[in-house]
Amino acid sequence: MGKYSVWERRSNQEKSALISSDMEELVLAAKSWPIMPSSLVVWGLEALFLNGLLLLLQFFSVHYLLILDRTNWKTNILTSLLIPYIFFSLPSLIFSLLRGDIGKWIAFVAIVLRLFFPKHFPDWLELPAALILLIVVAPSLIASTIRNMWIGVAICLAIACYLLQEHIRAAGGFRNAFTKANGISNTIGLVILFVYPVWALVIDIL
Repeated sequence: MGKYSVWERRSNQEKSALISSDMEELVLAAKSWPIMPSSLVVWGLEALFLNGLLLLLQFFSVHYLLILDRTNWKTNILTSLLIPYIFFSLPSLIFSLLRGDIGKWIAFVAIVLRLFFPKHFPDWLELPAALILLIVVAPSLIASTIRNMWIGVAICLAIACYLLQEHIRAAGGFRNAFTKANGISNTIGLVILFVYPVWALVIDIL
């Protein structure tokens, strides 16, 4: 009986030690649990904020280039390529809004004005109207699948590269593109076009 009681006491002590160690691990896990999600949430919020800031920056850059194209500072670059760039980089909320009935009505009015009242349809509205029409009629494969994949970002990057090299060629060389007034004004806008695609590709890789 004495040996049995000693063995039973030792067994109970081992069970108590095991339970206490498990409880300590649970307490440590419970303490570290709020830290991990909170750090992920903070990182996610920072990434969203930076992503929105870069989208806003490229939005102003694209419109800056479109405005320059209507001034004496324009260069011989194919600014119509900015339309597919906007198509693939437009924020999802705005894109979904324009792809619905609102965009259909805008496209309908633009087409009616262009066909039957061409005098009331200014030239500077052609590219915005083409963008709305492209958003409305684009197949789901392009509008929903390719646009939300890395392929859409790669297309934006390819457009930015092509426009920059065309601008440098039209300006008469790399030096003129960064020194002349009409050259550097377009160069700044074209360089900014690289920021969002590069950032989006880095985030996609990570």
